[in-house]
Amino acid sequence: MKDVAEICSDLIRFDTTNPGSGERPAAEYTATLLAEAGLEPVVFESEPRRTTVVARFEGDSPDALLIHGHLDVVPADPAEWRLHPFSGEIVDGCVYGRGAVDMKGSCAMTLATVLGMRARGLRPRRDVVLAFLADEESTGDLGSRHAVTEHRELFDGVTEAISESGGFSVESSGRRVYPVAVGERGTAWMKLTARGVAGHGSRPAVDNPVATLVAALARVASHQWPVRLTPSVAALIRSLSEITGQEIDLDRLDAEAERLGPLGTLFKGQIRNSANPTMLAAGYKVNVVPSTAEAHVDGRYLPGQQEEFLATIDELLGPKVTREFVNLEDAPAAPYPSAFFDELAGALVAEDPLARPVPYVMSGGTDAKSFARIGIQGYGFAPLMLRPDLDYFGMFHGKDERVPVEGLEFGTRVLTRLLT
Repeated sequence: MKDVAEICSDLIRFDTTNPGSGERPAAEYTATLLAEAGLEPVVFESEPRRTTVVARFEGDSPDALLIHGHLDVVPADPAEWRLHPFSGEIVDGCVYGRGAVDMKGSCAMTLATVLGMRARGLRPRRDVVLAFLADEESTGDLGSRHAVTEHRELFDGVTEAISESGGFSVESSGRRVYPVAVGERGTAWMKLTARGVAGHGSRPAVDNPVATLVAALARVASHQWPVRLTPSVAALIRSLSEITGQEIDLDRLDAEAERLGPLGTLFKGQIRNSANPTMLAAGYKVNVVPSTAEAHVDGRYLPGQQEEFLATIDELLGPKVTREFVNLEDAPAAPYPSAFFDELAGALVAEDPLARPVPYVMSGGTDAKSFARIGIQGYGFAPLMLRPDLDYFGMFHGKDERVPVEGLEFGTRVLTRLLT
């Protein structure tokens, strides 16, 4: 039976860059492992080679838990990496490669957990639905959204789900904190357009859309969004105050985040909305004022903040710039406190007695948004015990992405405890 590091390496060696040639090879590998373990994987495609795998591991109760992960990864330039990003090499106790953290390592832990349980004849306490999805690194249209609309029946009985961006360790001053995500910020990816009057670049502009758009983008980029403390983030801050034994000043949270170092990163990006210009296009010749200019902005907003966020964006853009959504997703939130959160926390503490689980809200987004559409409450829980010197957040979409083998083994043990 393959161990978790070997599965992780194998998955990384499939180049599933999005955009690219698709997830099919990694999906076929995943389906083969599940079938060899005696499960009956369902494999389907939203488009050629955009492949998703779903299987059900039957347990003692039909009240099902969903474990989902994505098989696609963001691009990686081999010239910028210490080791080739699709080598899957194991060096210095770490598996290297694009997707090691985001999130083929987590998919490997799920597979290793299921394979290990099947080999030992262990049955989960409840049905477990396993989903290995396409297209998370884009909009999810070809992955999780397609799955919940076209294959809804595969998720019958599912009430909760776990996936990426939670359950990892953050060490600071001898403390080992494990944030478990109970929500994430909403997504508002926007295309902006300014229209004006085309003309010769040597003449005074009548209505230059490039200038209009650049001025609007400058207002968006420099805007200081106000702090909006949601209940889950407030609970996180209270927990960190108890763990550190130091009161966190709610009136100066930016400074407090800097003071707390690694622990401060858990709330630094989750106390306000944000909007970052990311793409800009205009014109076709240096001496021609174009009639249009376009840009894209990555907007994120906290649970319950969509209306305020969009109203602020419109005010910043002004009347001469229009916006349309490339992707708009609500900000999902799962119950906290809850019995299921306690189960997740208990599985961590059982494997690491020094673990201090805390609630957490993700600054980005995951496929949990799609599953929330069909009433599934999503938690970020892909357990990893990490080395203190490993910048977990820096691994996401970063160079030399890697994950410790011992961390993967820890996560597999935690998942086994959770399921049994």
